[in-house]
Amino acid sequence: MIKVSLPDGSVREYEEGASPFDVAKSISNSLAKKALAARVDGELRDLMRPLEGDAKIEIVTANDSDGLELIRHDAAHVLAQAVQELYPDTQVTIGPVIDDGFYYDFAREEPFSTEDFEKIEKKMSQIIDADYPIVREVWDKDEAIATFKKIGEDYKAQIIDDIIPPGEAITVYKQGDWFDLCRGPHLPSTGKLPKAFKLMKLAGAYWRGDSNNEMLQRMYGTAWANEKDLKAHLHRLEEAEKRDHRKLGQKLDLFHLQPEAQGSVFWHPKGFMIWRQLEAYIRRAQDEDGYVEVKTPQLLDSVFWEKSGHWDKFRENMFVVPDFIPNTDEAEVKIPAETSLMALKPMNCPAHVQIFKNAQRSYRDLPIRMAEFGCCHRNEAHGALHGLMRVRQMTQDDAHIFCREDQIGEETLRFLNLFSRVYNDFGLTEISYKLATRPDVRGGTDENWDRAEKALAEALTEAGLEFEIAEGEGAFYGPKLEFHLTDAIGRTWQCGTFQLDYVLPERLDAEYTGSDGAKHRPVMLHRAVFGTFERFMGILIENYAGSFPIWLSPVQVVVAAITDAANDYAEEAAAALRKAGLRVETDLRNEKINYKVREHSVQKVPIIAVVGGREAEERTLALRRLGSNAQQMISLDDACAELGQEALAPDLKRD
Repeated sequence: MIKVSLPDGSVREYEEGASPFDVAKSISNSLAKKALAARVDGELRDLMRPLEGDAKIEIVTANDSDGLELIRHDAAHVLAQAVQELYPDTQVTIGPVIDDGFYYDFAREEPFSTEDFEKIEKKMSQIIDADYPIVREVWDKDEAIATFKKIGEDYKAQIIDDIIPPGEAITVYKQGDWFDLCRGPHLPSTGKLPKAFKLMKLAGAYWRGDSNNEMLQRMYGTAWANEKDLKAHLHRLEEAEKRDHRKLGQKLDLFHLQPEAQGSVFWHPKGFMIWRQLEAYIRRAQDEDGYVEVKTPQLLDSVFWEKSGHWDKFRENMFVVPDFIPNTDEAEVKIPAETSLMALKPMNCPAHVQIFKNAQRSYRDLPIRMAEFGCCHRNEAHGALHGLMRVRQMTQDDAHIFCREDQIGEETLRFLNLFSRVYNDFGLTEISYKLATRPDVRGGTDENWDRAEKALAEALTEAGLEFEIAEGEGAFYGPKLEFHLTDAIGRTWQCGTFQLDYVLPERLDAEYTGSDGAKHRPVMLHRAVFGTFERFMGILIENYAGSFPIWLSPVQVVVAAITDAANDYAEEAAAALRKAGLRVETDLRNEKINYKVREHSVQKVPIIAVVGGREAEERTLALRRLGSNAQQMISLDDACAELGQEALAPDLKRD
């Protein structure tokens, strides 16, 4: 008999050779029907694989993250079987699970088309209906290579030959007459795979990612535990397509990108107006919170980056330029005597340390909260660039807090309050928090790490925030806080940052005089609220789908005249609204008013003030708000007062 320990702490006995399925069935028939696999002593295993002795077991169902990954893994196998049954001239290569789905790379002379998807999905459903048992077999390496070569699967044979050490057995999974090289585990049968899948797109992919190798055809799909989750995912994708900040950026005339300035943004007047509102808002928040603002050079000598450690770790992502130092006073020098290296700064921290060091500092001066809207450059790969989300030139709402050890907790809590207040003002209230703790390779003493992690955890608790521990994911110089926000369609983003650093002050020789008269190293807290303006604006564009809150909207009101006779009053009304602090445009074109309203609605203008002869005579406005068919009649004076207040930034309203 073998003993099986269950998650509830109970222990049951089973016959030798019993499987996790037998365990699930002994608990309940309903659990056995839902079971997809099992964790055996922490290892994910096939449901039907016999237990080898006493074990701790957790049954995995579709409701578990492991279960969803198994579903996607099996969907890839069923896709490969379907493709080979429909197109026998196709070779299969690899088919891993990815975020929200899976893909499989195929070798085939004739190209696939998205028009093939319907036929392939139908064949996949037939394979599921056939409910083939999925059977694990262990093969000898040489036997496996010979078998795959015999059936024309040269890529599989190459994988086995290159990856599997000599003499080591491999595992193969069979479903019906079809089989594939795989470590597993898998579902018990193809019938366990929910019909909640969809093929999404095709792409090219080089074999093993090497451009010198053959080009394969990559087929992407998504798979979910049920039809409801699939529909929700497809809806999110549709919404994401509608909200794509790159398309909205062009449509709303906010910005553009072009090949001659890879990874750098051309901000148009409307887009830069939003930028200006963000900058003014966060500057007011930082001023109120006790920050001093600085401006540091973009080009610094490599000596700073060598001392800080960035040169070794970040050199390939830095834009480096030579600095020629002439050995003569002549106007034209052809050969310099010395050449030093300069680099466009990829971050602001070493420069801020230089300002800290430029004066004698006392323990009484701390904390010093030093902020900068620092323009930084990072040499990201062309293929990694993505609209505003990943750029080469970026501006950060960056700040560094130089403080004493005993001030870490207080400064952390202070930042958490600032962060929460800012994100609430943007309607981004669904945020999860993680505390990333010491990695195996790290700087500083364990005593420092203990104090730092304890201070951050206590600050999170005092702020009333629930958080997860991300074991070993801290930076090498100290623990960090991660902020994960969820947008309007359920996507998660990481923007702000808060990192605790003992290393940089040591490397760059920052110090202050303590109460004991001795020199001490400050603790350096790296923090940003938005992260980078570019990425934060990209997130806002997609979160709001271009319909910004009125305080952020580049044009807050358009005054549209019905007839030429109302043009003068339209100009007068626009001037009055501008005087009330609003950003206003007029539309005096000889077009029908419905056309004007429709056009400005497409441009996401929050308020359209329609004026005609009657409005001019009564000195009123007919207000139409974006997304509503209702019309509000209001006097010009009242509109100036009410809209002027409504259009204030959230922090100014609080004042």
